[in-house]
Amino acid sequence: MSQATGPQGHGLSDMLSRAARAADRWYRPVAPPERLAALRLLVGGFAVVYLAARLPNLLGLYGLGGFRPVGVVSLLATPLPPAAVLAQALVALLLGLAFALGLAFRVTGPAFALVLLWVLSYRNAWGMIFHTENLLVMHVLALGCSRAADAWSLDARRARRRGAPPPVPSTTYGWPVRLLALLTVGSYFIAGVAKLRLSGLGWATSDLLRNYIAYDNLRKHLLGDWYSPLGAWLVGHAWLFPPLATASLLLELLAPVALLGPRFARVWSLLAWTFHFGVWAIMAIFFPYPLLGLAFAPLFAVERLFLFRRRARAAA
Repeated sequence: MSQATGPQGHGLSDMLSRAARAADRWYRPVAPPERLAALRLLVGGFAVVYLAARLPNLLGLYGLGGFRPVGVVSLLATPLPPAAVLAQALVALLLGLAFALGLAFRVTGPAFALVLLWVLSYRNAWGMIFHTENLLVMHVLALGCSRAADAWSLDARRARRRGAPPPVPSTTYGWPVRLLALLTVGSYFIAGVAKLRLSGLGWATSDLLRNYIAYDNLRKHLLGDWYSPLGAWLVGHAWLFPPLATASLLLELLAPVALLGPRFARVWSLLAWTFHFGVWAIMAIFFPYPLLGLAFAPLFAVERLFLFRRRARAAA
């Protein structure tokens, strides 16, 4: 290497090294173990309740036509027998309880994540694919591969009885939280990109959103399902929909701003929650995971919630 190019090469190398270290510090921040534990309790608890609520639906699939396996269930050529469907649902519930409570988490964490992926994919092999479950499954997968049971868990209680020192804030607990936040933000951003790929800017300037709301409510009304009278009334006011479509598109494409800091996260999360409430109000489509705030929980210090204050005092 010549003397003329040497300093330039070292300068570029130093710049890349600094950028890599900065990216590493951002992706692997120091975080308390209680934050990851709180997310395990919130997400795992929701997953168990969600599975229990969906149990009649999961068990009523056998004998129905239209089995079209998707995702991991594509391994199957035919539906499972009723006994196997019942068994996988019960195993999912038991593993989910162990996941939420932090019992033998090194085994039950990843096991529940994989079983949840399988069970919900199996349900989606009939008819409509419930994309509302995607973020929940991704969050459970990320938590299941982390040290989310080092605090506020049965495993942690057992470790303390054996004299193990309590866990301290570390990057070990920071990177999973960051990953969960990236999954949340990424899911919205990808939804916005998908709109642009399928419809272009016509999504924001045409009647696409209005027509979709009209079709969805009319279909539900004709089938005797619950629909939104508000949505049916709003479709008569065409001027409303281009601004609404533009707002929804910007909300999704600008989702990454939530990663810039707590204030940005609060503003974006509130707008995203309002978006889902609006969908519920005008389309009668309920997204429980974001409407309960759980989709946005990784963006905040959830261990400080009132729900966990007593647990934090007991652990101190």
